[in-house]
Amino acid sequence: MEVQTILAKTDHTLLAPDATWEQIRHVIDDGIRYRCASVCIPAAFVKQAKAYATGKVKICTVIGFPTGYSTTAVKAAEAADAVQNGADEIDMVIHIGALKDKRYDDVLQDIQSVRAACKGKALKVIIETCLLNEEEKIKMCEIVSRSGADYIKTSTGFSEGGATHEDIILMKKHVSNGLRIKAAGGIASLEDAERFIEEGSDRLGTSRIVKIVKEMK
Repeated sequence: MEVQTILAKTDHTLLAPDATWEQIRHVIDDGIRYRCASVCIPAAFVKQAKAYATGKVKICTVIGFPTGYSTTAVKAAEAADAVQNGADEIDMVIHIGALKDKRYDDVLQDIQSVRAACKGKALKVIIETCLLNEEEKIKMCEIVSRSGADYIKTSTGFSEGGATHEDIILMKKHVSNGLRIKAAGGIASLEDAERFIEEGSDRLGTSRIVKIVKEMK
């Protein structure tokens, strides 16, 4: 697989709580230079990032991050604010506790409310696979497939684990309605990234792939 094929599916990510504008600017520069799918950054930087990028790379941000515990109203307001500030894509975290309580309608409503606030911008739904059992993962494939979201995403990268190949294979079997898959967290090499894509990932959330390519060059 060509390296550029991998880069074109990569959301080049910096979500560290101590991230500075100088670091965000470098992420944007690299996202543009290596023709990444997007740069995924904290919401507080979206407006500045959008002005700086001048349309040369998509700006992605995170909502209800990283726990998913914000109320639906707060998540929708966050998403609306991010879109108003120029976000092209939104990655939201589900209410994991509601899923485990089998409050499936509440989980669906949470996603659909954010979907509406996105005003047509791409929505990726983070289900935090490392905290779910197989039944819950399959259920989330069903719920997200019904929600109108564009992607189901494995992980925040801030919990107990990231994407696994087993999870991507499982999700690929159970998504429907054209729902795409984003693997995120722990993607450590080009070979690993290629395998995730071959197994069904349409996007990769990682900071490592661009670093690896820069070192190669």
